[in-house]
Amino acid sequence: MKFKNRYSKLKLLEGVTANLVTRIMKAAPRFELGIKDLQSSALPLGHAAEKDLIESSYDLNSKVTHSLLFICNGHGEDIIASEIIKRLLKKIKNKHIEVLPLVGNGDVFNSIKSQNFRKIGYLRELPSGGFSNQSLKGFLLDLFAGFLIDNLRNFLIVKQKSKHNCKIIAVGDFLPLLYAWSSECEFSFIGTPKSDHTWSSGPGWALSDFYHKLKGSEWDPWEMFLMTSSRCKNLIMRDKITANNLKRKNIDAKYLGNPMMDFVNAKNQKISNIITFKRIILLVGSRYPEALKNLDNFLDCLQDFNLSKDLVILFPLSINANVFKIQSYLTKYGFIKQNNVQFLIDEDSVWKKREKYILIGKGKFNLWANMADIGLSNAGTATEQIAGLGIPSLSLPGSGPQFTKSFAKRQSRLLGGSVLVCKNKKILIKRLSLLLRENVCRLEQAKIGKQRMGESGASKKIVDFINSNLLS
Repeated sequence: MKFKNRYSKLKLLEGVTANLVTRIMKAAPRFELGIKDLQSSALPLGHAAEKDLIESSYDLNSKVTHSLLFICNGHGEDIIASEIIKRLLKKIKNKHIEVLPLVGNGDVFNSIKSQNFRKIGYLRELPSGGFSNQSLKGFLLDLFAGFLIDNLRNFLIVKQKSKHNCKIIAVGDFLPLLYAWSSECEFSFIGTPKSDHTWSSGPGWALSDFYHKLKGSEWDPWEMFLMTSSRCKNLIMRDKITANNLKRKNIDAKYLGNPMMDFVNAKNQKISNIITFKRIILLVGSRYPEALKNLDNFLDCLQDFNLSKDLVILFPLSINANVFKIQSYLTKYGFIKQNNVQFLIDEDSVWKKREKYILIGKGKFNLWANMADIGLSNAGTATEQIAGLGIPSLSLPGSGPQFTKSFAKRQSRLLGGSVLVCKNKKILIKRLSLLLRENVCRLEQAKIGKQRMGESGASKKIVDFINSNLLS
């Protein structure tokens, strides 16, 4: 695609959208009514009733100027944005900050208690869990759940920001970048999901590898075009190799460290309470019902895994997890709740089956991640975080929509083999036994992942960089 044609198409898209906005606003006495019309039109696409819509308060007639807007599109991106927002609220007292999560309800932002912060937009848990780009089925389910309608509504909200001298920070990949670029506001972009490690290391025989090599980056031409906007004041990548490859294309990308390592504890003194046990951390993901399928597969493996030493399995649950359903799976595989047993590491409950203990704790990942020897992990951000702590892991891909075989292979290459993809239950048990018994093998597998993820402290550098280049 030639540069001129690509630019023309993007301008055409912006023009069509602006025309649509104008028509909607003319069709109703107030903009809010236009939004309600859109909401009504979404009902045939699968909305059972208006009360099913999850939306935060957004008053377009409000006289309060929120001068900074974050746009993010994923669970990991939400966590990164929340860490940066917390630091900005402390550093810049007079800034009013909003966040627009494009995937899910943005529950992670509920912990931010400040009069200068609020969550906005039309928010919804999607059937695909936000991974509609990975399967046609997921895309169709999201489409009939009102995905396009909600995105249009959110797009209209962002378009209004140019009238209020707003600055935007986009966190994620193409969609938040497109929103920021289309707003006509000055913006910063933190590109978290894509890394050139995924195609530049490993065998490299997949069709996608040849495609990325041809481009010279995992970022696509249309994304790179948006990055070159004069309104893009900061361009921050997750690792050096990605930033350097973009620089070769005259795109001023920076690497300031990986913010994913800023919200996991590197040490925990309470590990002394379980130091005599072999320790596994079980990460099944935060997208349900897929997480339950992952749990079922891992428990099936563990029932045939025997170790001469007692084993503690740390099982941190996401905030949205249904504890009763989780417990029913433990009961199914013969684990019995131990009311009189305590490990004193802030666990919610203890379950036992012969020499195996499972400790459940809701929202305990940050506390427990550093305690494990090995991870059994079908997760995204959490797998990268334990790799950064020097903990190797094994994955067992399922049917998705998030943790598919292709996703697992990409993740393994991203982390330099710190997480190994297992084809089946037999291979996983064999590798798990080896890693728990052989310290040398365990340390060797963990070393590269730790290098790939980098050290903590990136969020502070990012905040300082954005403050001096975008907000000053």
